[in-house]
Amino acid sequence: MAAVSQMPHRIFRLLTVVWVGSLLTIGYAVAPVLFMSLDRISAGGVAAQLFRIQGLVGAVCGILLLVLANVLVRRGDEPYRRVRWLLAGMLVCVLVGYFGLQPFMNAMRVAALEAGSDVGHSVYATRFGILHGVSSLFYLIESLLGLALVWKLPASAGVVAIEQGARSGAAGKAAG
Repeated sequence: MAAVSQMPHRIFRLLTVVWVGSLLTIGYAVAPVLFMSLDRISAGGVAAQLFRIQGLVGAVCGILLLVLANVLVRRGDEPYRRVRWLLAGMLVCVLVGYFGLQPFMNAMRVAALEAGSDVGHSVYATRFGILHGVSSLFYLIESLLGLALVWKLPASAGVVAIEQGARSGAAGKAAG
C-alpha cells in the first residue's frame, strides 16, 4: 500500500528531473559547446532544433506536473500548493519563449539563409538579436524557477510521516 501512495510523488519527481535536467543541460552545456565546436550557422541550426525539443519537453512536463500537483493538493498534500506557482511560472516562460518568440526567430533565420546569409549578417540581425535576448531572459528565468522547484520539492507523504514519528519519539524520550 505504501508503494502505491508514493507513486504520484515519484512521478512528480521524475517529471521535474526530466524537465529541469534537460533545460539546464541543453541551455548551459550543449548549446555553448555547439557554438565553440561548429561554425555559427551550423551551431545555430542544431541549437534551434534542440531548443524546439526542449520547448516541447517543457510544455508537456509543465502541464503534467500542474495537473499532478493539483491532484495531490486535492488529496491533502498541501506542500504541492506552493510549488504550483513555480510550475506555472516555468510553463509561462516555455510558452512565451517557444510558442511566442521562437517562431519569429526561426522565420528570420530561414529568410536570411534563403537570401544567402546567416541571420547575424542579414537585415534581420538587429531584430533577431533583440528577440534572442528576450528569449534568453525567459530561458534564464525558467532555469532559476526550475532550480527553485527542485530545491522545494515536497517530501513524499511516507517520508514526512516517518520523520514526524521519529521527532515525536525523540521528544518523548527527552521528556521522559
